[in-house]
Amino acid sequence: MTDEGRLELIGVGKTYPGVRALDEVDFDLRPGEVHVLLGENGAGKSTLIKMMAGVHRSDTGEIRVDGRVVRFNGPEDAEKLGIATIHQEMALVPQLTVAENIYLGRPPRRFGVLDRAALRRDARAILDRMGLSLDVDAVVGELGVAQRQLVEIAKALSLNTRFLIMDEPTAVLSRSEVDRLFSLVRELTAQGVGVVFISHLLGEVAEIGDRVSVLRDGAKVGERPAGTDPDELVRLMVGRTVDAQYPPREAEIGEERLRVRGLTARGLLEDISFTARAGEVVGIGGLVGAGRTELVRALFGADRYDAGEVVVDGRRIPPGDIAAARAAGLALVPEDRGGQGLVLGASVAENLGMATLSDNTRGGLVDLGRQRERAAESVRRLGIRVAGLDQPALTLSGGNQQKIVIGKWLQAQPSVLILDEPTRGIDVGARAEIYELINELARAGNTVLVVSSDLPELLGLSDRVLVMADGRLRGELDGAEATQERVLALAVSADSEGNDDA
Repeated sequence: MTDEGRLELIGVGKTYPGVRALDEVDFDLRPGEVHVLLGENGAGKSTLIKMMAGVHRSDTGEIRVDGRVVRFNGPEDAEKLGIATIHQEMALVPQLTVAENIYLGRPPRRFGVLDRAALRRDARAILDRMGLSLDVDAVVGELGVAQRQLVEIAKALSLNTRFLIMDEPTAVLSRSEVDRLFSLVRELTAQGVGVVFISHLLGEVAEIGDRVSVLRDGAKVGERPAGTDPDELVRLMVGRTVDAQYPPREAEIGEERLRVRGLTARGLLEDISFTARAGEVVGIGGLVGAGRTELVRALFGADRYDAGEVVVDGRRIPPGDIAAARAAGLALVPEDRGGQGLVLGASVAENLGMATLSDNTRGGLVDLGRQRERAAESVRRLGIRVAGLDQPALTLSGGNQQKIVIGKWLQAQPSVLILDEPTRGIDVGARAEIYELINELARAGNTVLVVSSDLPELLGLSDRVLVMADGRLRGELDGAEATQERVLALAVSADSEGNDDA
């Protein structure tokens, strides 16, 4: 096979103080293919793609483009060779428009002056190519998470891309947006672009990939065709099989614990009513923009609502009152763990103690010893992998960060725990641990509400599924009768009434 159009990493290795992040890894990308990269958090995927992108330099081995050895002194060198990267952490400027972000740092100029008309025209052409109707003049900070992700993709495609690296690009997208993205990827590969695709969703591997490489503990442990049985891929990733991804539901359903009646927030939520009982796991499904996150934030008091009521164990919670919600036994693990769930620069112990800081304060002084004892207990109970309690949260994998956010609220001993996208962007091993934790909470008599865009996850965890569309509750399905088709039929019901729920 000719080396023309190939990106190769041969025997690359990387060591950080006390950690061997990559160990003599071989990886290559051919023109017109999608090469999927799998591995648990901490397996070395991010280090590998940052080498391809020129962010990190390898300690050993070499990188070749078109058969020639190259040495990157920074991301600009990689971009000049047509290597574009869409990172998990979006590098957008919230105050700028969609068009300005797409051409950030390299806007079109005419006679040395910014050519705003060309900027808008070129940005519109890229968005049209992606099949998106985003307003090029919209301010990025006012967009939702899914729309910001699509702007990031458009930004990468605005380069003269030959090799496109996509790190968890579907994590915040609805199924319809994923379909649109995959269609775009197929169009790019048909034009000869090679794509590196990182995903924790094994169902996406066969759907979009050609080959799969699996990393574990910094080493490449296998390369397989994309159609390989998912159980085999899981075995390679974690070193063992995962026989039952979703643990059997064993909890006894008890008395009503949560009652929501007529909840309405103008322009966001309309007349939502439901109940949830002790020991019950209630899933909340729907497309991105359906109002799921708005609902759970309103329940927790993070956002105000105009009408209706929220009652926990017979206790009515005033609108927009987080302190009252917490005192009544409500807790919310938000979808944006980095922006809303954690203080990334703070330590593991500090983050774990934030929800119960007032409980461990006497006379204005925090009982730091008690805080650390409870933090150590949470680390043990949840299997959080840390070097120590003083390790900064930002240095942990996504799965361990998520466990900290959950652990923080478990210390408050809530009776109703709300989890918004609890497994987004985390690996299959950490997912299984969180699933078992949800089961454990239900067995203990807690009520758990789970918002998830992953339909198999939603169905696998829930006793009942509430489906939202266009800010309304469109239907309720018993866990035994719920299927992906029935959930989707309800989720798109707003469209059939002439509304656009994209």
